Amino acid sequence: MAQTTPGMRYRPQELESWTAAVLERSGVPPDHARTAASLLIRSDLRGWRTHGLTRVASYVQRLETGEFNPRPNMRHTLRGGVIVFEADGAMGHVAAPAVVALGLEQLNQQASVFVAVRDIGHLGALGVHAIAAAEAGMFCMLGQHTPPLLAMPGFKGPAIGHNPLAFGCPVPGGDPLIFDMACSVAARGHILLAAREGRPIPEGWALDVEGEPTTDAKRALAGPLLPTGGHKGIGMAMMIELLAGAFSASAETLARGPTTMASGGASGREAAFFWFVDPGAFASREVFNAYMAQWTGTYLEAGGAAGRLPGHRGADLERAALASGLDVPPAIEQELRALGEKLGVPFRASPATRG
Repeated sequence: MAQTTPGMRYRPQELESWTAAVLERSGVPPDHARTAASLLIRSDLRGWRTHGLTRVASYVQRLETGEFNPRPNMRHTLRGGVIVFEADGAMGHVAAPAVVALGLEQLNQQASVFVAVRDIGHLGALGVHAIAAAEAGMFCMLGQHTPPLLAMPGFKGPAIGHNPLAFGCPVPGGDPLIFDMACSVAARGHILLAAREGRPIPEGWALDVEGEPTTDAKRALAGPLLPTGGHKGIGMAMMIELLAGAFSASAETLARGPTTMASGGASGREAAFFWFVDPGAFASREVFNAYMAQWTGTYLEAGGAAGRLPGHRGADLERAALASGLDVPPAIEQELRALGEKLGVPFRASPATRG
């Protein structure tokens, strides 16, 4: 895989302010723009570099075309421990924080709450949304339905979405455990990059239009991705299809039929689910904390120098970037400067240090 060329380091707060200004210029209300910008920059800070500043230009385009609704009328209905949340085409980075806040509020009254989300924009790095719940001391799992993109060898086309999944959980005395994955072996963006650069892709990433394995990036773009772990990945995708797709389905979504993958990546509006659990609602918070300390201690001891929990590398990266600046690769900086010039929001973030 091609290495990203290091670039200038910029102060994250200034990158966040600039991103918010760009979204405001695209019609997003100031409070929503600040919320979305904060999550996009935090995605970069924690190492999810394919879901931070690299997404700003495409999100602006979707706001311009109406794929994302800049001023959504978000609303919800509550039945017991189940919430149906109507996102009204909101950006995922606007709707998700509202869902998390709602879920945490409901945990004051019940041990668990499941939220089925309709008509929500691309969520980006799902783990960045799980962090808020975990930092508040709660467990959170979420997933997003995507258009069909996965298939098994011999299939004649994409059969099911690569349906990303994430979960977060507090760890006593340490950073939260944050796990984030898609059900494909590799992201489609890596194949797009290989095709542009004329490089082959590794075996086991994708199929061609005939359902045969291929290492030709251009042939792979015309066919489906392969699931991680074979049938196990397909099974995970099916679980998310149920939790995010079937549970949020409506007469309107059935009439609309299956969505298709946009040429540049994920589709504009999809369904999602969030599940929140209060760890102290079972035995006690003290018992939960003791158990977490016990099993994570065993895991880290067995791993030795190589052992770490999911999310801890991201936490270290975030602390380092907040202290010394966020590296912005030259190609991304060029794209952001062009976007700012187009919208009349010059890219004026202050350099911190050189990468």
